[in-house]
Amino acid sequence: QAQLVESGGGLVQAGGSLRLSCAASGRTFAAYGMGWFRQAPGKEREFVAAISWSGAYTLYQDSVKGRFTISRDNAKNTVYLQMNSLKPEDTAVYYCAAGSYGATRRRYDYDAWGQGTQVTVSS
Repeated sequence: QAQLVESGGGLVQAGGSLRLSCAASGRTFAAYGMGWFRQAPGKEREFVAAISWSGAYTLYQDSVKGRFTISRDNAKNTVYLQMNSLKPEDTAVYYCAAGSYGATRRRYDYDAWGQGTQVTVSS
């Protein structure tokens, strides 16, 4: 089972940027798809972005396309989420996840999750 640890969250003004990192251990990182999800208070956890094992294939939620970029460094067992032009509605706890199904939007395709990192965007 993979262990995932997110970092990089914080408080930022609208229009600002943050880069989230997710460090993985305990499994062959390069063999698995990685995803980022987020959960705002009172809402269900939702898909944000995903990346295939090679990094060649990425998926994004429509609301973050053009603003967020997912990437990975298999040599460092780390996946990143670069978030630009942040909006107050991006405020949430962000989770990274690992799974065996490549880059997918479905929560249930991921079997390992991090503890989450808080992102707060002020208006």
